[in-house]
Amino acid sequence: MDASDVRERAADLPREPGVYLFHRGEAVLYVGKAVDLRARVPSYADPRSGRVARMVRRADRLEFAVTDTETQALLLEANLIKRHRPRFNVRLKDDKSYPLVQLTDHPVPRIEVTRDPEEGATVFGPYTDKGRVETVVKALRETYGLRGCSDHKYTGRERPCLDYEMGLCSAPCTGEISEEAYREDVASVVRFFEGETGALADPLERAMETAAQAEEFERAANLRDRLEAVESFHGAGEEAVDARTDERATDVLGAAVEGESAVVARLHSERGQLVDRSRHTLDAPAAGDGVEAEPTDADDGPTDASGGSDAGAAADGDVTGSRVAEVLGAFLVQYYAERELPDAVVLPERPTDEDVLDWLAAEGVDVRVPGAGREAKLVDLALKNARRGPTREDATAALGDALSGVLDGARPERVEGFDVSHGQGKQVVGSDVTFVDGAAEKADYRRKKLTDRNDDYANMRELVRWRAERAVEGRDERPDPDLLLIDGGEGQLGAARDALAETGWDVPVVALAKEEELVVTPDGVCDWPSDAPHLHLLQRVRDEAHRFAVQYHQTLRDDVSTVLDDVPGIGPETRRRLLRRFGSVENVRAASRADLTDVSGVGDATARTIAERL
Repeated sequence: MDASDVRERAADLPREPGVYLFHRGEAVLYVGKAVDLRARVPSYADPRSGRVARMVRRADRLEFAVTDTETQALLLEANLIKRHRPRFNVRLKDDKSYPLVQLTDHPVPRIEVTRDPEEGATVFGPYTDKGRVETVVKALRETYGLRGCSDHKYTGRERPCLDYEMGLCSAPCTGEISEEAYREDVASVVRFFEGETGALADPLERAMETAAQAEEFERAANLRDRLEAVESFHGAGEEAVDARTDERATDVLGAAVEGESAVVARLHSERGQLVDRSRHTLDAPAAGDGVEAEPTDADDGPTDASGGSDAGAAADGDVTGSRVAEVLGAFLVQYYAERELPDAVVLPERPTDEDVLDWLAAEGVDVRVPGAGREAKLVDLALKNARRGPTREDATAALGDALSGVLDGARPERVEGFDVSHGQGKQVVGSDVTFVDGAAEKADYRRKKLTDRNDDYANMRELVRWRAERAVEGRDERPDPDLLLIDGGEGQLGAARDALAETGWDVPVVALAKEEELVVTPDGVCDWPSDAPHLHLLQRVRDEAHRFAVQYHQTLRDDVSTVLDDVPGIGPETRRRLLRRFGSVENVRAASRADLTDVSGVGDATARTIAERL
C-alpha cells in the first residue's frame, strides 16, 4: 500500500474505537487499536518509523473491526496479536494475556486471579486492571471465605491454615464449614461476577457502618475504599465477554439487511476471552420469503462504512426485523452444518424457523436473545460490525470459476491441503488440512508419520497415496474433497497425481508454488492477481497445511528424554507439568521442595526423590 491507498481507505473508516489489521494476502502483518479509527489510521500514510514504513509497503489491504470502548479494543487487539502473531507487532507486545478470575473445577472450588485458567474452571474476565481485580477477590474471600490454596495443600489437613485465622477462608478442608454451605458461598461469588454487585457491596457497606459506629475509623476507611472498588468494578467496561460456568465457546451474531444482500457478523469467545471475529454475506430474502443462498466466509475484508438497516429493530410488524430473523435462521444452519457448534449462540432476534431452534436445542446449544446487560452490549457490537456494508466476493465461487477447466465449473466447497515437513530427511511427517466454504475445519485435520528420507517428491507421493487408499477403501470417515491442494510446484503435483492414478481416486488436484505464488494445474500454470480472493483462499489453505506439518515435525523432534525420566514416580504427564512450571531441568533442580509439591502429582516423597536424584 502507498500513502494514497492508506488515506483513501482511512476516509471510509468510522469515527469509533476499534482495531485495524494490515494484511499481505492472508497473513496479518500488524494489529493496532484506536480510540477513533478514522483519525488514527491516516498516520500510517507518512510513518516516522522505518519499520512501520516497511510494513505499510508490504501490506496489500487494511481491515478493521469496531468496538464499544477503548478497553474492548485493547483486549481484542491483544487476543488478535496472540492468535495471528503478526511480524511487526513482535517487538511491541509481550505474550502475556490479561488477568482472569477462575473458580476451579473442584467439589470445593478455590478462587484465584490467573492468566492461564485450568481445564474445567469457571472463568470471568478478562480484565485490564489487575490491582482492582485483586482487591475485589480479597474482599470476596473475606466476605465469603473462599479458599485460595492449591488442591495439594487442601488435601489431608488436620487443622486450618493461617488463612482461616486471618478470616480469608472458612476452612472447608477441616470441616469448619460443610461443603454444601461452602458451595452456597461460591454461588454468591458467581452472582457477583455475573453482575450482581450487591452480593459483595451490601456486606461491605454493613461492615463499614458497623466499624464506624464502633469508632474503628481506620477499618471503616479501608472498607470504604474496597466498596468504591467493588461498585466501580462492573461499570468499568473491562470485561470483553462473560464466561458462563459451563460454556467454553460462545458466538455472538449480528445481522444487517440492505436491499437484496445481508451481512452477518460473528464475534467468537473462548473461555471468556474475545478471540476472533468474521463477517459473512448472504442473499437476503424479500419480505416474507425464505433465504436460499449460502453464507460465504468473507474473513472481515474491506467494507464500506455506508451503514445498513437497523437490524436490532425487532418491534412487531417491523419488516426489517423479520428479514433479519430469517437471515439468522439460514446462517445458523448453513454455517454450523459442517463446523463445531459453540456452547451458546447470542442473537439480536430469535430465528423464525422453529426447526432451527429445535436442532440447536438437540445439540445442546443455548440460544439467548439478551434484553440488557453485557451480552446485549456484545450483540450491539456485532450489529455495528454487520452494518459496515457488503464484504468481499465469495472466494470459493471465484475459485470454481478460475479453475473451471479442472473443476468443470463446480464450486469447491471442500478443499484439502497437503504438505510435508522434515529435517534433512529425519522425522518426516505429512499434514492433511481441510477447509469448508473457505474456513478451517480443524476436526477434519489429519497428520501422518512418513518414511524417513530426504526426497520431497517421494514423501508427497506417500502422503497422498495414504489419503487416497483410505478413501477408496472406505476407511476415512470424511467426505471426499472437491479439490486437493499440494504445497509445491510441478514436481510435487506430479507425485500427487501419480498417487491418485495408482489408487484410482478421482479427485481434482492443483499445486501452489511458494516463490512466485503460481497455481500449477494439470493443464498449465495460472498467474492470478495478488489481490484475487481465490488466490488468497488457496494461500490460506497452503499456509495452514505448512503450519500443521511443521508443528507435528517439531513435536517429534523435541520429544526427547530428560533426566527426569529416570526419577521413580515421575511419569510423562508429571514430567510435562514440571517442565511447564519451571521451564527447564536446571530450574527443577533449583526449586525448593515446597515449590515442587505445588505441582499437581508431586507429593512430599516424590519431591524428596527429585531433590536426591537431581
